[in-house]
Amino acid sequence: MAALLHSLGRSAFRHRGRFLAGWLLLIVLVGGGLAALGSHLDSEATIPGSQSQEGIDLLEKSQPASTGVTAQLVFVAPKGSTVDDPAYRAVIGKTVAEAGKAPQVESAVDPFGAKSVSTDRRTALAQVLYPIKRDALNDSSVAALEEIAEEARSSGLRAEVGGTIYSTAGLEVGIGEVIGLAVAVVVLVLTFGSLLAAGLPLLTALVGLAIGLLGLLLVSNVATVSSTAPSLALMVGLAVGIDYALLILSRHRTQLASGMDAEESAARATATAGSAVVFAGLTVIIALSGLSVVGIPFLSVMGLAAAGTVLTAVLVAVTLLPALLGFAGTRLRPKPGSRADRRERAAPGDRRYGGERWARLVTRRPLVTMGAVVLGLGLMAVPAAQLTLAMPDNGTAAPESTQRKAYDLISDAFGPGRNGRLLVLVRTEEGGAPEPAATRVATGIDRLRLPEVISVSPPQFGEDARTAILTVVPKDGPRDETTERLVRDIRAAAPELAAEADADVLVTGSTAAAIDVSDRLTSSLLPFATIVVGLALILLLLVFRSIVIPVKAVFGFLLSVGAAFGTVVAVFQWGWLADLFGVPTTGPVFSFMPIILIAVLFGLAMDYEVFLVSRMHEEFVHTGKHRESVITGSRHASRVVTAAALIMFSVFASFVTAEDLTLKPIALGLAVGIVVDAFLIRMTLVPAILALAGNRAWWLPHRLDRMLPDVEPRRSAPHRPLSTPKRHPG
Repeated sequence: MAALLHSLGRSAFRHRGRFLAGWLLLIVLVGGGLAALGSHLDSEATIPGSQSQEGIDLLEKSQPASTGVTAQLVFVAPKGSTVDDPAYRAVIGKTVAEAGKAPQVESAVDPFGAKSVSTDRRTALAQVLYPIKRDALNDSSVAALEEIAEEARSSGLRAEVGGTIYSTAGLEVGIGEVIGLAVAVVVLVLTFGSLLAAGLPLLTALVGLAIGLLGLLLVSNVATVSSTAPSLALMVGLAVGIDYALLILSRHRTQLASGMDAEESAARATATAGSAVVFAGLTVIIALSGLSVVGIPFLSVMGLAAAGTVLTAVLVAVTLLPALLGFAGTRLRPKPGSRADRRERAAPGDRRYGGERWARLVTRRPLVTMGAVVLGLGLMAVPAAQLTLAMPDNGTAAPESTQRKAYDLISDAFGPGRNGRLLVLVRTEEGGAPEPAATRVATGIDRLRLPEVISVSPPQFGEDARTAILTVVPKDGPRDETTERLVRDIRAAAPELAAEADADVLVTGSTAAAIDVSDRLTSSLLPFATIVVGLALILLLLVFRSIVIPVKAVFGFLLSVGAAFGTVVAVFQWGWLADLFGVPTTGPVFSFMPIILIAVLFGLAMDYEVFLVSRMHEEFVHTGKHRESVITGSRHASRVVTAAALIMFSVFASFVTAEDLTLKPIALGLAVGIVVDAFLIRMTLVPAILALAGNRAWWLPHRLDRMLPDVEPRRSAPHRPLSTPKRHPG
């Protein structure tokens, strides 16, 4: 690996014009393809094999209108008046009629005819039906309906628009992300003391991100790409893109300061730090691709999309960056006498720099260090024991958005269960009459006397003369635990109800689908973690030829992810510092947060592990002095790891400012997890454990050593060192 990367780095340096032209051409091709074809993101979340999905599939055939998106027009009369007042009733009738003629609308249901008026007669709810899926709905159609509602407000009525026409997630880039980039620039300038050096990681990251995102949007024309995929790809791709370039550039500058030729330095930096980048990138890709094992298509796409941007970032780092180093030449060499030059030339044992002082401090009494870190992170993880999960809906939208206002108005006027209605599908055998079957099922549900049920509607019959839908209105909202229990109770009674009605009985609809997603994610969490951690253990075993290193890496990760989960629960469920983080309401965390957080954080944590321990192992290979190798490796890597962690933290923290409550907890968890992992785990706990383990840290059973292929990413050059210390079995 090192030899291959050494040759690649040298080739890119020498033929820099060709490499740069190749990447620019790729941007033009991908961008041109996107300009010509556009994108087609899909907001549908299917759950193959679930009861809700089976019911939705049947409804698409028998009652296609019931599976299309719907809008809700909520009208509220001023205090002291009702919607029955002739003037207001006329406005509502006119508005509903106009909504029925709006683009892509099939029909709009008058609230008075449907008896959809609150008991205090102040609120009326009209349903607007679209016979299409969310991804086929034009943004202009949504805007047209909002304009119709705006006209109703001029009469004194309050009018808001809600419903499934609004997607709960999407690609958002705002001032927070710009601030995150600005912080990254400041960190890079402080790290290198040079604007030129600081600009290179940012430039290469943006190139990789542009190709990754444009390519993802282009692929959406031939494959299903969820609307949430670009957000995760943007967040992860930007962070790793800067970090990977930072690792290689830092090594290059150190070698230039020692007097090495620029071409040889670029080649050697690509071979050494580039090896760490490749293997770190592989762990991230493995972790993100592991989302595919969950069996939920939109989640698999999110993971694969983010993995694709990471792969692009790795390729850019080991090809485009060496080419740019060729253009920069010796201008990246720290100026003699400058702070950067003094820092790069500092001799081993020089305690003027914080990295070495810190390493000596934490390894002086390693057991004390280990105990303090484990205890502190254990306390941070305590809230994680109360983690509860649910899927996002309009109740998690920004408070000032019309869909959130509509959601709250409906909950206040009709009860929270009106936003989480369940569909009970009754389907008879061929030739069977659905009317008596649906009546028996409705009677059976009433007989169960479920306290969570407010009402069961009369059945609606399908076009195939075999199906009927009963709408069950629960007492509580769609993300409430009682609604989840209600779905399970009806499903538990379904076999008995089906036998009485001589028909199939399925509980479906968007609320049941969200519960099924949560159940699928919960049951998949352990297999997913096992596969990802297992593959990463094997990869780290190959990289470092050690038993201690992989086990230590996973142990540290568990502490980091526990602290991240604990923070998310404390903020989003308990409401700690909720105002500071812009969390308008507390409640369950979104179901896919844990599995995405584990995937991304595990992969990124391994970045620091590979880079930090690689430097330690290089020193050990050359000197054979274990403790000094740990300290020297920490000294060389600490500045880069600190800068990389601060950059990742700034990028993730910038997404905490997003209004989308789907992305916000993921961003906060990643920001906390990165800081904890970099500073408390990799730069504190890792040196302490390795110092305590001594030479045993690099031990691998001889028989296992012979069985494993030698990938050699950990050597300091593409050739063998003059002497290699013997392994100590401990």
